[in-house]
Amino acid sequence: MTAFASPTPARAAASAATAGAPLTIGQAAERSGVSPKMLRHYESLGLLPPVARTASGYRLYGEKEVHTLRFIRRARDLGFSMAEIAELLKLWQNRRRASGQVKRIAQSHIADLDRRMAEMQAMRRALAELADCCHGDDRPDCPILDDLAQGATP
Repeated sequence: MTAFASPTPARAAASAATAGAPLTIGQAAERSGVSPKMLRHYESLGLLPPVARTASGYRLYGEKEVHTLRFIRRARDLGFSMAEIAELLKLWQNRRRASGQVKRIAQSHIADLDRRMAEMQAMRRALAELADCCHGDDRPDCPILDDLAQGATP
């Protein structure tokens, strides 16, 4: 292969993006770290506005959309719900926003995370207690299964 060989698809995508050329859904997905399927989903939810399309119907994305997708991905990484992300996106795009609104959303999310963590810790303690009571040998009796069966009775 010579130094003048055609670029790989990944290099071509990176080159097109840096030149400001429109990106295909695959290129936008790769640059943002969001799958094409999720990208379409975010668009269907209204988190990402509809983008221009080619004559054959292919979506075309720009750096603004990639930046928005990265914002959404980071918010999802932090566990925000789609409704919270929609609100955060509105606030992010509104330069006249009050940071207090953003902080309230974050604090509410932290409280929800704390509640869920407490629930999971309680589940862990209950399961650990059951596991400690189980002999884990060849005997058929098992307190874990007995407990599950008690919860299954009407």
